Amino acid sequence: MKKLNFIPFIAVLSFLFMGVPSSVMAIKLTYANFFPPTHSQSKLGDQWCKDVERVTNGEVTVQYYPAGTLLKPNQMYDGVVQGIADVGFSVLAYTPGRFPVMGTVDLPLGYSSGVVATQVANAVYNKFQPKEFNDVQVMYLHAHGPGLFFSAKKPIHTLSDLKGMKLRATSYAAKIVSAAGGTPVGGPMTEAYTNIQKGVVDGGVYPMETNKGWKMGEVVDYGTAAYSIAYTTTFYVVMNKSKWNQISKGSQNAILELNKEYIVKHGEAWDSSDSEGLVSFLNEGNQLIGLDKKEAAKWKDAVSPIIDEYAEELSKKGLTGKEIVDFTKSTLDSLQ
Repeated sequence: MKKLNFIPFIAVLSFLFMGVPSSVMAIKLTYANFFPPTHSQSKLGDQWCKDVERVTNGEVTVQYYPAGTLLKPNQMYDGVVQGIADVGFSVLAYTPGRFPVMGTVDLPLGYSSGVVATQVANAVYNKFQPKEFNDVQVMYLHAHGPGLFFSAKKPIHTLSDLKGMKLRATSYAAKIVSAAGGTPVGGPMTEAYTNIQKGVVDGGVYPMETNKGWKMGEVVDYGTAAYSIAYTTTFYVVMNKSKWNQISKGSQNAILELNKEYIVKHGEAWDSSDSEGLVSFLNEGNQLIGLDKKEAAKWKDAVSPIIDEYAEELSKKGLTGKEIVDFTKSTLDSLQ
């Protein structure tokens, strides 16, 4: 009888399984995002999936679903909690009132850049560790650059020009439009292009990048650089808690370190996209309107009650409203 040689067989097995330690179970995750795959923020989401596999040495793999193919933006958070997607990327403002502490970041505080807005969002989260995120594992937060006013056909030079105009806006951006004298109309960004094109709304409030990233520059004619009341919108990347707990401690730590890098990358990407959005906006033959100091001060005065009211609303919910708002404002001031 011939002797069986087990050495080559054992060598093959060792090679096949060397990527993941034998004591660790491989985890497969799904990642849902509503941004189109060509958008810079969507590309970062896709790259994060690849980097997670790299830093966990293959223990964790992530399948990416952009463009709302797995979950719509307003379904994202609940979808992650329920396990429809294991990781989700969406906007706090699409579920109004659900994230009161982090909603403070979206107030019209006069943001200058996406990098700054992203730093403020993560600083507020780290400071207050809000319970509103207790049913998920937060990967990180980020926020877009200055939210400005854009319109089709009719330019906006002054507050009085906004009277009677319908602008697409969500959550506290809607309150900004109302305070400034316009009429806010809700709806996700995925519908904004068509609604402006068809005249359902007269324009919208959004960051400059949207003119290229969502092609909005094709359907608007004017932009009003109201930087004195520039708001931001906070985005989240969160993971299903049960899935997170299945990942080994070593890989969890590797992902958390990776997330720190992506906070920076997203903020920088927002600013880079704003620059590209401005070029795209101007290349369409559109006009950017500035505000002098006197007019800018009027806009700031018009929306200031929103900030005070928000602090009061937080306090009514048993939160330290003034502390949260003051911390957000002082953090922003220290970064600009």
